[in-house]
Amino acid sequence: MRFVIGPDGALAPDFSGKLPGRGAWVSPSRSALDAALKKNAFARSFKAPVKAPEDLPARVEVGLAKLALSALGLARRAGDAVLGFEKVRAALVKNDVAVLINARDGGADGKRKLGKAAGAAETVELFTVDELSAALGRDEPAVHVGLRPGVSATRFLREAHRLFGFRENGETGVRNMTAEAVETG
Repeated sequence: MRFVIGPDGALAPDFSGKLPGRGAWVSPSRSALDAALKKNAFARSFKAPVKAPEDLPARVEVGLAKLALSALGLARRAGDAVLGFEKVRAALVKNDVAVLINARDGGADGKRKLGKAAGAAETVELFTVDELSAALGRDEPAVHVGLRPGVSATRFLREAHRLFGFRENGETGVRNMTAEAVETG
C-alpha cells in the first residue's frame, strides 16, 4: 500500500497509486501500518517530518472498503452482477458465478443454501446489507449478490482481498472471506 505526504507534511494513503510525489510502501495490513507509525518509518523514508493523523488506520480501512464497494457498483452497471437469492442460486447452478457475496448480517439459512451451491465461486461476507444496497444503488435490501466471471469479478476480488488482508493483518490467500473471520481478527 502506497502512502504520500502532502505539502503540509500530512501523511495520506494513495489508494490509486497515482498521486504525485515520492511514495512510501507498507505491507497492506493494519499491524504493518501500526508498526511503521510507531517506529516513525515514514519520516525516515521521506527524509522529512511527517504528521500522521491519529485515525490513519481507520481511514485506510474505510478507503479500502469504498474501493471494493465501488468495484461492486461498477460490476452492476456493467451487467455483471446477479441480485437476489433466487437469481443468484440459478446462476450458481449454471456455474455462471465467480464470486458469491453475502451480506454479513444476512440470514444464516440463505448463506448456507447458497454456500452449498457455490462450488468453486469465492464467497465474500465483508459488508452489511446497507453497504451492499448503497453500492448497488438499490432501495431494496441487497443480501445476496453474484458476480459473473470476468474483469468485474477480478477487480472486486482484488479490492476485497486488500480489505480483508488489512483487517486480518495481511492474510489474503483465503478462499472464503467471512464475517466471522473479520470480526475475530
